[in-house]
Amino acid sequence: MREIRLRWLLLGALCSSIGMSFIWPLTTIYLHDRLGVSLTVVGVILLFYSLANVAGSLLGGRLFDRLNPYYLSLGGVSLSLVTLLTLVFQHGWPAFPIALIFLGFGSGWTLTMVNSLGTTIHSRDGRYIYNMLYFAQNLGIVIGTAMVGFIYNISVTLLFSIATALFVLLLLVVTFHYRAPAVMQRRPTAKHDQTATIAHPNLRIMGTFFTSLVVVWIMYEQWNSNLSVYMTGMGIPLRDYSLLWTINAGLIVTFQIILNRLAHYFHSLYIQVYAGILFVALSFVTLIFAKDYLHFVLAMVILTMGEATAFPAIPAIVNQLTPAVVKGKYQGMANAWASVGRAFGPLFGGLVIDFASYTALFVIAAIAIVAILGVNLVVVARNHHSVTLYK
Repeated sequence: MREIRLRWLLLGALCSSIGMSFIWPLTTIYLHDRLGVSLTVVGVILLFYSLANVAGSLLGGRLFDRLNPYYLSLGGVSLSLVTLLTLVFQHGWPAFPIALIFLGFGSGWTLTMVNSLGTTIHSRDGRYIYNMLYFAQNLGIVIGTAMVGFIYNISVTLLFSIATALFVLLLLVVTFHYRAPAVMQRRPTAKHDQTATIAHPNLRIMGTFFTSLVVVWIMYEQWNSNLSVYMTGMGIPLRDYSLLWTINAGLIVTFQIILNRLAHYFHSLYIQVYAGILFVALSFVTLIFAKDYLHFVLAMVILTMGEATAFPAIPAIVNQLTPAVVKGKYQGMANAWASVGRAFGPLFGGLVIDFASYTALFVIAAIAIVAILGVNLVVVARNHHSVTLYK
């Protein structure tokens, strides 16, 4: 049965990534500097954004297993498109934070659909599919963040207009190229199938990874939110902060190419996760001592090595550990737990900064990530020999 061609799934991920990278890098700056919102309130707004993302991920994953993914994908993209079109004309207070909630739900839904549709492609190795999806998403960030700072200084309206155009293109890609027989003729699972038995070692490992995603993303989110204010407060221009994300995404693209080649020699996805979490922790150790732009660049390089290694490996492992009838559910859960971390990250960071300091935040982040790495090592060592693997 003909599958979705991987290149169209990648193009969809690319369009979505470019469009959203016009929004998230400047959300904190826009709310704080243009709309006059405090960092704590920004944290609350981003909390609701990410909670909506959690809801979209969980609902999308469950419905993927029960309904036709083609129409579900169309619905998620259409919601984001309508929201962005609204932002072109209304992007003040409270229109902007309200729109962020709808974008959070739509982006969580769409990302879950893309990751879940990746499980329907059996002509490619799962690790390759998720590495390439991560590659496409970060290539989009390279393109988006390279332009966003300049466009933001020209016109916020232009920024939202370009993002809207990208989602129009995404809607066309989904409409004409996601209607593959493997998707359209996919048998929705009956209600009783949703209780498919999964071995306890599988559940323990996935549960540990989901917890790790929460912890790591709470800390990672400081880069997306509070670091922009920290760096501009040190006299570093906003365009240089934006450039960090271009460096980040460019390095991810490079690292993914390297990882795809090394996959032939190193077969353990668990080692990828361990190494990635360790590098993320080291990036925060570097931030403790960062007083100039070069040190921030170094910290970003280390962070990028971590995320490029760990983040695409986790959905690939989840795919291996889940039967076909619940793959959408668990891919949605992986995205949802990451979104929980993103939800609480800005608020957590804002509170630590308000009551302590940025340095205290970096120390806490490093310690928490090392601790969750230790938990991963223990749980996987005790359970990975007893897991049941699925295609």
